[in-house]
Amino acid sequence: MLVAALWSLLVLAATGWGLSALFKRSVEQTFDRELTATVDALAATVTVAPAGQMVVSRPPVDPRFFRPLSGRYWQAADLEPDGSVRAGAARSRSLFDETVSVPDQVVRDALSANGTTLTLNLDRGEERLRIAARVIRLPDRQVATLLLVTGDRSEIVEAAARFQLTVGFSLVALVLGLSLAIFLQVRLGLQPLRAMGEELSDIRSGRRDQLTEAVPVELAPLAREINALIGHNQAVVERARTHVGNLAHALKTPLSVLRNEAAGRGEGLAEVVSRQTDAMARQVEHYLKRASAAARAEALGARAPIRPVVEDITRTLARLYRAEGVKLVVTGEVPDLVFRGEQEDLQDMVGNLAENACRYGGGLVEVGVTAGDGHRLVIQIDDD
Repeated sequence: MLVAALWSLLVLAATGWGLSALFKRSVEQTFDRELTATVDALAATVTVAPAGQMVVSRPPVDPRFFRPLSGRYWQAADLEPDGSVRAGAARSRSLFDETVSVPDQVVRDALSANGTTLTLNLDRGEERLRIAARVIRLPDRQVATLLLVTGDRSEIVEAAARFQLTVGFSLVALVLGLSLAIFLQVRLGLQPLRAMGEELSDIRSGRRDQLTEAVPVELAPLAREINALIGHNQAVVERARTHVGNLAHALKTPLSVLRNEAAGRGEGLAEVVSRQTDAMARQVEHYLKRASAAARAEALGARAPIRPVVEDITRTLARLYRAEGVKLVVTGEVPDLVFRGEQEDLQDMVGNLAENACRYGGGLVEVGVTAGDGHRLVIQIDDD
């Protein structure tokens, strides 16, 4: 979500910058066309008086050319043969008795433009002007005439600033909308995966057996494969339990036969066979129990509640060892916890320790159950 939001922000920022630049350029071109049109109108009204001097018979009528220091000025001045501006130029009322001073380089560029209008920026004191300049040649006159029309560049800057403000607010709203849409898309799009993760946790803790396959089509193959894997795992565990049981029965019978045959013959080979068969029986029983426990531990979803197991064991052992003066108590309230494994394994562990405490510990035996750190379970058995 963060990468998508940042990428959207960068793209929209670049888009906003590009739109602002294009708009400013468009406003500047429109401004230049307006100045050029005024130069065209001015050129059409410049005539030669009978005395030979240059006059502007019909000056532009835009009110801004009559408002003092409005930034909108026009000026028509003859050029000396060396390219300098001759005094006595015709000008707009907005200039009062001043003139627009033009750098010599601008005059040379206008002369070499062959009647084409040049537009460029020109600063006049604190005024920031945009000027259009053209050199024309009137009939029957040896000197050229320089026509100037200016406008205040602040109009371009203000229009561009207004556009940038509007675009900025619009793009910020668009970024917020896109970010919200990205957030909702990711949250809603990944919701089936989060639900599948919760179902897997439930399977591991024993609260359900399989994943729901009513999921989007993209996740349905994954759900089916995981369910197949869980089923295969359960089948493998069941086969292991069956093999362990079969092996136990297969070994116990020959060992019992050997033990019975060696019984009553206390000397020599019979004694050795009897002793070794007893050892073999203990080892077989021990490792078969370990194999069975390991197989059960690998099964997903095996779980057993603590409270009924502890209460049954303490109640049974209290009755069995009452005559020996053993008092078996459960300290505190047994919490509603579960053992993540088979109930038989929990009974074996708690029962063996509690019975040893009752048999060898003496009078008082205490059993306590608490929740340890993380997912650990602590069962503490104390005797005196």
